[in-house]
Amino acid sequence: MIPEESSSLEEHHFSSLHPLEVAILRDLHKQSPTSEADLASHTGLDSAQVSMSIGWLQAKQYIMITSEVVTKIVSLTSTGIRFSKKGSLIKQIFTEATKAKEQGLPLTMKRLQEILSLQASDLSGPIGALKKEGSIQIGPGGVLEPTKSTSDLTSALHMLIENISHGSSSYDTRPNTERKIIDTFSQRRGRSQEPFRIDEHIMRSFALTERGQAVAANVVTVGVKEGYAQLTPELLKDGSWRTHTPRPYNIALRPPRIAAGKKHPYRTFLDKVKTTLVSMGFEEMRGPIVENEFWNMDTLYMPQFHPARDIHDVYFVKSPAYSTAIPEPYISQVAQTHRDGWTTGSRGWGYPFDEQRTRRLVLRSQGTAVSSRTLASQPKIPGKYFSIARCFRYDQIDATHATDFFQTEGIVLGNTINFQTLLGLLLLFAKELAQTTKVKFAPAYFPFTEPSVELHVEHPKLGWMELGGAGLLRPEVTHPLGIKVPVIAWGLGLDRMAMIALGIHDIRDLFTANLDLIRQQPTPL
Repeated sequence: MIPEESSSLEEHHFSSLHPLEVAILRDLHKQSPTSEADLASHTGLDSAQVSMSIGWLQAKQYIMITSEVVTKIVSLTSTGIRFSKKGSLIKQIFTEATKAKEQGLPLTMKRLQEILSLQASDLSGPIGALKKEGSIQIGPGGVLEPTKSTSDLTSALHMLIENISHGSSSYDTRPNTERKIIDTFSQRRGRSQEPFRIDEHIMRSFALTERGQAVAANVVTVGVKEGYAQLTPELLKDGSWRTHTPRPYNIALRPPRIAAGKKHPYRTFLDKVKTTLVSMGFEEMRGPIVENEFWNMDTLYMPQFHPARDIHDVYFVKSPAYSTAIPEPYISQVAQTHRDGWTTGSRGWGYPFDEQRTRRLVLRSQGTAVSSRTLASQPKIPGKYFSIARCFRYDQIDATHATDFFQTEGIVLGNTINFQTLLGLLLLFAKELAQTTKVKFAPAYFPFTEPSVELHVEHPKLGWMELGGAGLLRPEVTHPLGIKVPVIAWGLGLDRMAMIALGIHDIRDLFTANLDLIRQQPTPL
């Protein structure tokens, strides 16, 4: 005879059990504890069904976790698969250096880039590893020279890639020497083109709780009446709804998470910057992302031999390579200013200005290009202008640097404008936009401003970092564009401002695809 308490237990709980839960309870009644993989094997359910059922039973406090083991699994990335077929990048570099030495030909970094069709940033890591091993050295003129006939690192990496190419394997059981190589060449933030990937697999074992044991025993001995979760036309048609019991809803279970839509935190920050500047009386100015060197550099009194025009600092457009003709009188006046100073009181740079080069197209490298276009468009005097400009510069990506970024660029024109006005504005931007109180100014040099200053703020985790530069535009910039009054200008990194305002420690998180991180990010005040 079933005790009254068991009968009550059966009546209350059995009708709420899902068929998947019943299968798990039956198996755990036979053998407890057992793993998730064993449950799937014994019940014939797929892993998703087992995982879902375990979640339900845990919420009802019928089962519990008895053990949890974390194991690391190493596998090849798409780069690793490619290396397994044609050799690792380290092997290719060492092979090319050895071949060049045998042929008596110098192998420079530039030549290596051409041979392997890669950027310098792709080669720096592998070359550094070979240099650290002592199998290669960089001689005079940046020539790569092998110091050994063979490279132990190259051989070990090749064997490891070959071994793992046959399938994923355990990281923890490998020797320390192999684990060090895997750690060095594993995929992580900022190192996406590495051959290895390390994933953590969690193996859990489950057992019945005291309450679950009672329910499972009754499931096995008494059985479970199959109920229906939804009243269907078929049940109504054949009348089986009269003999079957509807399965009740368990309102104690957590409902599915509904992710409400929201504006991206960085988009919200950019909108706040724009609203703040507009409320201060600034007018917005705009300019193209693809710009020619005239507006991006020449109007800013940057000589055509300036290192900032090098291919390693700006991105050149392949096609079309040149813009249309620059309008007069600006091209003639700017060119003359570069040659001999024109009527600005300057001696100029003293070189033959190349009017063909000034039409060369680049991706805008600084927001000041927008200001130069505005100065040439007969702006209001006095006047205040700003832009939120996306800029592009070749750079090594890390926690505070990116290859494309947003600048807040601005100019103020007027007869009463001076350097003190500029410092006051910069201090206001740091406090209102970056939301920091720790600010300092440092002397700086820019070809287009004099005097010049850099704005530095303190990030709570990364320490002091530069937000950007500012200064009074030189007559060599303003006079050829038709402006005769003082002009203050600044270009500040909005990405770094947002890092402080949003409490972010890595600039790459501003553009992350991690939806959980975006959802949890606080909205800037």
